[in-house]
Amino acid sequence: MLFNSFEFLLFFPIVCMVYYALPTLRWRNIFLLAASYYFYMSWEPVYALLLLSSTAITYLAALGVAKWPKHKTALLVSGIVLNLLILFFFKYFNFAAENVAQVMHYLGMRMSVPKFRVLLPVGISFYIFQALGYMIDVHRGDVKPERNFLTYALFVSFFPQLVAGPIERSYNLLPQFKQKHRFDYDGVMAGVSLMVWGYFMKLVLADRCALYVDIVYNNVGQHNGGSYLLASLLFPFQLYGDFAGYSLIAIGSAKVMGFKLMENFRRPYFFSTSVQEYWKRNHISLTSWFMDYVYYPMVGSSTRLWWWCFAIFFTFFISGFWHGAAWTYVCCFSIFGIYLVVCMLKDKSQRRFEKKYGLKKKGWWLWLNRAVTFLLVAFALVFFRAHSIGDALTVVKDIFLHPGIPHRDAANFIAIGLALAVLATKEFADEYQWRFRLSESPSWLVRHVYLVVMIAYIILFGVFSGDQFIYFQF
Repeated sequence: MLFNSFEFLLFFPIVCMVYYALPTLRWRNIFLLAASYYFYMSWEPVYALLLLSSTAITYLAALGVAKWPKHKTALLVSGIVLNLLILFFFKYFNFAAENVAQVMHYLGMRMSVPKFRVLLPVGISFYIFQALGYMIDVHRGDVKPERNFLTYALFVSFFPQLVAGPIERSYNLLPQFKQKHRFDYDGVMAGVSLMVWGYFMKLVLADRCALYVDIVYNNVGQHNGGSYLLASLLFPFQLYGDFAGYSLIAIGSAKVMGFKLMENFRRPYFFSTSVQEYWKRNHISLTSWFMDYVYYPMVGSSTRLWWWCFAIFFTFFISGFWHGAAWTYVCCFSIFGIYLVVCMLKDKSQRRFEKKYGLKKKGWWLWLNRAVTFLLVAFALVFFRAHSIGDALTVVKDIFLHPGIPHRDAANFIAIGLALAVLATKEFADEYQWRFRLSESPSWLVRHVYLVVMIAYIILFGVFSGDQFIYFQF
């Protein structure tokens, strides 16, 4: 498994060298497509058939939408249904079967519900949503259907972002496969810099936090409220480092070859003053996908606040199902939906209150909102991390009713604290556009020394246990 063992560091340079050595655009695209399928098949060869099936269905449906406009809605719906059926069978069938069986048992009925032993294909939700977005864009007339199947297949399966995003848009990525990218040293080094920072976030921040978080959450019932509280405050940074780290590796690796992928994270934890702002900064590609293809079509031209509130709650409710076949994910994102409904309802009154007392200009008010937002996010993510809703409720209950001194791991806490300090410094520099930023210094020497120091830091403090990226399971 390439990313699990980080053999990608060996795989990727080979891909880049061959990519730039190929003389024509056509051969470059064929090579990238072959590399993408090889990369995906390294988990399980049969996965490639699912990827190819989703690609073929959406490719043909989009061509049909353009060729037979009278039937374009029926063709779109057919393409969506077929893809969602693939997703349902491999990701949700057993979950649905278990819940049907439980309901039948509760009603006093005996019913044998079949289950299938199938492996969940890595990243299936990501590439299916990317393909569905393309079909919808063609149906809306935002993009023209891609007639070259190889180019379209590469769009769906582009290996840097295939298994965990960002979920790219057709109007951004598809045209780039029709351009011959030339080797650019500055662009390559900018991409390498992003990759190195991504590995820092994964190996030094996320996996360091995981050493503590996993001990606590994998043994709920054996710790006190202090340990649960500390683990719950560390988990948002574990999740952020893990997923934003992967996104940066994907964006950076694509950039080395001249491709520009969309930004997926914009410093959500230190600078979000509301849950609304948090979701504008966090997992941007998925949030914007749900807003563009679910929320805005639901709202339409309606001016009714209650409908906006229902639409935003429903959007986050189904995004919980997107994350996985478990009620913990649904509960987590339902909580976020409730947060956002409350934000919508209190928006006008809060703005009047802040204007009346001039709070917008007060630094303490800004940081108070940031702290409250972080605590609200951390509370919701308890349900994301817990193995069951029962475990999540135990964690929340014990935090308030059974406080205590948390389980300590001094050496690991020092490493985590140092990683958080490095993260905060980098994110403040980026947010406020500090003039002196090592990774973007005009000095060639400073940029390269920064990369060497960061690589050495990762080697010294990173956790090389081979833990899989969290979002691979989605």
